Amino acid sequence: MSDAAILVVDDNPDHLELTVLALGECCTATDVATATDGVEALDYLFGRGAHADRDTRQQPRVVILDMKLVRMHGLEVLQAIRRNRLTATLPVVMHSSSTEKNDIAACYAAGANSYVRKATDFDELRRKMRQVHDFWLGVNERSRD
Repeated sequence: MSDAAILVVDDNPDHLELTVLALGECCTATDVATATDGVEALDYLFGRGAHADRDTRQQPRVVILDMKLVRMHGLEVLQAIRRNRLTATLPVVMHSSSTEKNDIAACYAAGANSYVRKATDFDELRRKMRQVHDFWLGVNERSRD
């Protein structure tokens, strides 16, 4: 999926599947790439490991990134994205169940473009993912470095 418009990163298989299903209502399956942890997400974005043959000049339009990942915390992933010239301007939407002010503030301080609280039911998730999709892929003008 080298031309995916959206990269979804979540280490919870149920959350990942539901997010992809919700996005599937507004885009095709080939528009969405997934990573099950932060290391895999960075490998995808930077063309390393299993993604060594991926053209890194073609980055997703947006990354939907879970904050509380087990292998590598979402904030660390976000910081790595911001430090790399290939991805420094890539929109990142933090997707977390946390409502803690400190968590939200930390995400924005690290360079998140948006913070979306995880939905409590599938209808809410569908609505939120439709809004994320429509804004970042339909309304937002991306940087063309």
